[in-house]
Amino acid sequence: MIRRHLTFECEGAALVGTIDDEAGAVGLLIVSGGNEIRSGAFSGQARLAAEIAAAGYPVFRFDRRGVGDSEGENRGFRETTPDIAAALAAFRSACPHVRRVVALGNCDAASALMLASGAGCDALVLSNPWTFEGDESNAPPPPDAIRARYAERLKDPREVWRLVSGGVNLRKLARGVWAALRPPPPPSTLAQEMAAGLARFSGSYSVLLAGRDRTAQAFLASWDARDSRLHQRTGADHAFSSAEETAWLRDQIVAALHEQALLNKKAGKFDMG
Repeated sequence: MIRRHLTFECEGAALVGTIDDEAGAVGLLIVSGGNEIRSGAFSGQARLAAEIAAAGYPVFRFDRRGVGDSEGENRGFRETTPDIAAALAAFRSACPHVRRVVALGNCDAASALMLASGAGCDALVLSNPWTFEGDESNAPPPPDAIRARYAERLKDPREVWRLVSGGVNLRKLARGVWAALRPPPPPSTLAQEMAAGLARFSGSYSVLLAGRDRTAQAFLASWDARDSRLHQRTGADHAFSSAEETAWLRDQIVAALHEQALLNKKAGKFDMG
C-alpha cells in the first residue's frame, strides 16, 4: 500500500486529500461527518483506510471546504455535494485504474450522500444517517427505541429482580411506558429530503445502524424497518468503536466493495464479448 497526499479544487478552494493506493479497480471514498478531519477521531478513518487498502481496494479521504487542511468556508453537510463530487473526480484522476467507487459516510456524511443522490458514486455505505433538525436531537428517543430498551432489560434477571423488589422508581417507569406507547413522530423534513435523494440513486446501498446510537434510532423511526438493506448491530455505539464492532463495520464495507468488483468483472466480460 502506498499512501500519498494531493490537493484538488472545489469552487475555487484548494482541498486536501489522502490516497491509500492499491491496484484494485474498485475504490472507497470516505466522506467525513461533522467537522471531523479526514484522519477521523483518534485516526480511526486513517486506520480503516489502511485496512481496506490491505484488502486490495484503493481508498480516498479528504477534508471538505473549511475543515482540516482545506481552504474555503465550512457550509455544513447540506452544502457538501460539490465537495464530494470534486473529491470523486480527484480520486478517479489520481487512480485511473479505478472503475467503480463505493462511498462511505457516517452520521451527517451519510445524510450528505443521500441528499446528493450518491454524488456520482456507484454504491453507498450509509452509517447512522443524521435526520435531526433544530433541537430535535435533544428530544426523547422514539417509541420503538424505548420499547426495545425495555424489552432488552426484561431479559436481564437483575433488572427483573429490581422491578419485583421495589428497586425501580415506579413514577419514572410509568413515564417511560407512556412514552413507549406514543405513536411515532412524523419524519423530519430532512429525513424526507434524504429519502427522496436516495430514491434518485440508481446504484446499490446499505444502511448500517448501531443499536445503542440515538441518531440511528431516530433514523430507523423514519424508515421502513423491513428494508432488506438495513443492517443493525445491537450493541454498537455511534462510531462502532470496540474492536468487534470495528471489525463488523470493516466487513460490511469490504462486502460492498466486493459486490462492485464482481459487477465490474461481469461488465468487462460483456465488453469483450
